[in-house]
Amino acid sequence: MTDGARSATRPGRTPRDVATHCPYCALQCGMVLREDDAGVTVHPRQFPTNRGGLCQKGWTAAELLDHPERLTTPLVRDPATGALQPTSWDAALDRIVAGIRAIQDDAGPDAVAVFGGGGLTNEKAYALGKFARIGLRTRHIDYNGRFCMSSAAAAGMRAFGIDRGLPFPLADLGRADTLLLVGANPAETMPPLVRWLTEQRGNGGQLIVVDPRVTATARQADLHLQPLPGTDLAVANALLHIALTQGWVDRAYVAERTAGFEAVRRSVAAWWPARAEQISGVPVADLEATARALGTGGRVVILTARGAEQHAKGVDTVSAYVNLALALGLPGRAGSGYGCLTGQGNGQGGREHGQKADQLPGYRRIDDPAAREHVARVWGVPADELPGPGVPAYQLLDSLGTPDGPRALLVFGSNPVISAPRAGRIERRLRDLDLLVVADLLLSETAALADVVLPTAQWAEEDGTMTNLEGRVLRRRALRPPPPGVRTDLAIISDLAARLAPDDAAATDAAARFPADPATVFAELRRASAGGAADYAGISWARIDAADGVYWPCPTEEGPDTPRLFADRFATPDGRARFHPVDHRPAAEEVCATYPLHFTTGRVLAQYQSGTQTRRVAALRRAAAEAFVELHPDLAARLGIDDGDPVRVTSRRGEFSAPARLSAGIRPDTVFAPFHYAGAGRANSVTNDAVDPVSGMPEFKICAVRVEKA
Repeated sequence: MTDGARSATRPGRTPRDVATHCPYCALQCGMVLREDDAGVTVHPRQFPTNRGGLCQKGWTAAELLDHPERLTTPLVRDPATGALQPTSWDAALDRIVAGIRAIQDDAGPDAVAVFGGGGLTNEKAYALGKFARIGLRTRHIDYNGRFCMSSAAAAGMRAFGIDRGLPFPLADLGRADTLLLVGANPAETMPPLVRWLTEQRGNGGQLIVVDPRVTATARQADLHLQPLPGTDLAVANALLHIALTQGWVDRAYVAERTAGFEAVRRSVAAWWPARAEQISGVPVADLEATARALGTGGRVVILTARGAEQHAKGVDTVSAYVNLALALGLPGRAGSGYGCLTGQGNGQGGREHGQKADQLPGYRRIDDPAAREHVARVWGVPADELPGPGVPAYQLLDSLGTPDGPRALLVFGSNPVISAPRAGRIERRLRDLDLLVVADLLLSETAALADVVLPTAQWAEEDGTMTNLEGRVLRRRALRPPPPGVRTDLAIISDLAARLAPDDAAATDAAARFPADPATVFAELRRASAGGAADYAGISWARIDAADGVYWPCPTEEGPDTPRLFADRFATPDGRARFHPVDHRPAAEEVCATYPLHFTTGRVLAQYQSGTQTRRVAALRRAAAEAFVELHPDLAARLGIDDGDPVRVTSRRGEFSAPARLSAGIRPDTVFAPFHYAGAGRANSVTNDAVDPVSGMPEFKICAVRVEKA
């Protein structure tokens, strides 16, 4: 949809405009929705992150509001036929509550689990974590953000004491003299951000991209390093080795603002450039040119994204780039620093307020006694009634329906049948459950397996807040109410909490404890986050409305927010950042004679995440209708494959099929496929479920496969 194109006609509507934000990526582009008798029109607005730009996904976002496949009534699975049938809300909720009670009476509170999403508003993420822990009394909650940015989050916490994707405003990118992008392809994943890259190069800056493929972003770079997937850590250690030998380390900064440098200095001494070239395939000359640009530039920014993070050593890989940034004295310096490009729309806020297995609101640790006391007081329960830490997302999903795992799962805003690694195995786990409940606006592949499906409101039908990749808290505003028969996630949580109560008095109390009004939930979130690392206490909806968002931490309404972190100190007990020595290690699965090729996944411009929404938009379907397998022409010739031929990709875990797409922009030893597609083209059927020992991030970005003409 372009400016002026509309959603389905809804006659009789009073014309109305509302300023809001795009429902997709963490850039959270500003837009205006306009509704009149002809439908809903999307218009970009001059918001700081997108400055009047939108990508094709943003332009077409309103088309789902009146989509013919929109769910508008609850569905329950008929035991006799196995089919999903329409039912009333009372019947659907009664079935869920009866199932939860029976399972928990038999196997205890932890027999029920919750799986959330990085696209939920802050209010919904907060309410979901609270509902899991005091409504269901289960420790088992995690979310799909574990698959997105958890490795960068863990690395940031151990280095800086805090996790915020960008600890500086996005505008810093446009002013950088040198910008290093590692495993990031914003030209396809968040196109409006490319305006900052264009501005950076227009100002004479140098853009360096590290990526195994010649992506749309890499084509704009002054220098492109094309390593073997899974070797980014070796590249980072070599860059620091060169900086040390050339005298580019900021010794004064290291001495005054950091701790642990000596151990890192010793560890990278063995990472001479020729060794890194042998492992990664990146020429020594390119490593030296990159180190020189980083070490001698004025304003320098290093950014990582999924390409560096989605590995079984993702935390160590990010730590290696953090070490490099600290050694060069970048974090906390105006116009410079290290940051991570968050992917999902509320990937930042979604993990701050309780969806993660080990966290409470405000980015508090659930095993911290003081944190438990604080949050328990806000929730009005004894601290010892809060469950302990759960397990990370993949471990949780892989335990479903097993003798020691949860027997019921409630899913909000996620589609793990497509997005989880080793997806065939996870699909079987979901089928083994006694009760699967999915709340969604469309019948996703996961919802199609459910026992109960609950229709939920869309982004333009509810108020709330989102936190973008800069840590800027934004307002999502409702254009109109949900259609008849559809409820918000907050209303669903409130209804379930009340019905799970043992008597009428307790039900009334539960309904009050889990309000359906997002403004009331946000007011409580502020109290629960107060004093935590992600402190929202001073952020009100009115304050957000009066500005272009408010950056956390923001402890008081009268005091300032924090667009730029680390200017004076880091969020560690002594105020110093921490170096961590890390060493390269091979991928969890290496190539062999049977599986001789490296496989990696990613996104394409016209699709988003599991594709539940974007695959249903006509313009996006036309632009990227089906999966494909990208191969180098030399590899294709060896295998007897022509462009467009159907090919089969097989790993130790499964297989998928899609047409071949030949490209000289990929390494001859590597194949690529996007992960948005279902059915035979589901790329995650083959990906590796090995996980990072610290973050729980699966190794999406590399596994061993064979490719053959189908």
